[in-house]
Amino acid sequence: MDAGERGYTLIELMFALAILAGLLAWSVPTFGDLRRNAARTTAVNEFVQAVYFARSEAIKRNGVVSLCPSRDAQSCDAAGAPWHAGWIVFINHDRDNPAVRDGSEPLLRTHAAWTTGRIVANRTTLSFRPYGQSGVTATVVFCDDRGARDARAVIISQTGRPRVTGRDASGGALSCA
Repeated sequence: MDAGERGYTLIELMFALAILAGLLAWSVPTFGDLRRNAARTTAVNEFVQAVYFARSEAIKRNGVVSLCPSRDAQSCDAAGAPWHAGWIVFINHDRDNPAVRDGSEPLLRTHAAWTTGRIVANRTTLSFRPYGQSGVTATVVFCDDRGARDARAVIISQTGRPRVTGRDASGGALSCA
C-alpha cells in the first residue's frame, strides 16, 4: 500500500462489525420492551379515560352510566367476555346489576379489543351513579406476554376514581391469573 492511499484493513472492518452486532444484540430486546410498554400504556390509559368519562356522564346526566366488556361493541357480553375483548360505555336507564345494555339504552362509547395482552378484573361490569359513588371497588389488571412482573392495574375507588399502579390494592404483587 502506498503512503498516499487511505482505507481500512479487513481486521478493522471485522472489529467494527463485531461492535455493531454487539450493540444491536443489546438494544433489540430493549426496543421490544418499549413497544410492549407502549401498547400496555395505551390500553391502560384508554380504560382510565373510559372510567372518567362514565363517571362524569353519570353526574352530567343525573343517572347511572355503566361500563362493561363487549365483543360486538353493542351489548354487554352475557357469556362473560373478558375485558380485553373490548368494552362499551352506555346509559343504564334500568340500573340493572350486573349491567346489561338494552336496545333502548344509548351507547356512549366503544373500545376495540386489546389484542396484544389480556385484562383480568374482579368485576364483570362497572356502574357509576350521579352522586359520585360507583357502588363497587374494582381492580383491573393489564397483562402482556411478560406476565405479572410487568403488569399494571387500574384500581377504582368507592367514589369511582381510578388510579394506575404496579401493585394490587393491598400493596401486594399483581396477578395475571
